[in-house]
Amino acid sequence: MITRVFFAFVFLSICAFAQKADKPMSPVTDQEGLPRVLLIGDSISIGYTVDVRNMLRAKANVHRPLTNCGPTTKGLAELDQWLATGGAGKKWDVIHFNWGLHDLKYMGPNGQNLADPKAPTSKPQVSKIDYENNLRQLVQRLKKTKARLIWRNTTPVPQGAQGRVPGDAKIYNAIAEKIMASEGVEIHDLYSFAKKNEGKIQRKANVHYTPEGSRMLAAEVVKVLRIP
Repeated sequence: MITRVFFAFVFLSICAFAQKADKPMSPVTDQEGLPRVLLIGDSISIGYTVDVRNMLRAKANVHRPLTNCGPTTKGLAELDQWLATGGAGKKWDVIHFNWGLHDLKYMGPNGQNLADPKAPTSKPQVSKIDYENNLRQLVQRLKKTKARLIWRNTTPVPQGAQGRVPGDAKIYNAIAEKIMASEGVEIHDLYSFAKKNEGKIQRKANVHYTPEGSRMLAAEVVKVLRIP
């Protein structure tokens, strides 16, 4: 009886540890000799982080900042901190990054989150002009890492999603695409894949994805990372 209880305890402890370690915000301990990958993004990237890690297990050390990376304004304030993820001074081999969904979301006059876009007092959290200026600065900082940079464009806003306007992702993506082209940064067109499959992978009237949808996005991310 005691033996069975002991083994049950060990089994549950292992499961609990695995579950804890399998969270997107869990710090990653590098395995020596493997390339280091940094995923920068908001809740969409949080949703696919663990799947990317699992798909690249024993092939790459896949990190992300231990936060929702939000809009470009947050990126400007915290990027240096994020680049130290996993240990200050360590080299990044690949950085896969995105800002956009939080920039284009509408805010109320007193900072109310996800405000009604039709209300005259609402405005995008980051204007198109500021988005362009901020993103240019962020790219310049990222280029200093000498990592291979991959810009992942912003996924679609479906009809009925609160606080955002369908079609705005394409507008902000066009701004980002111009910058990436001028800076020689590779573009990962996740928008087109997500748009084509939105009925299967995206939650209804919600910018977020089902668990299976996030796994499908992860597979697309792994393709562009091109880790041998």
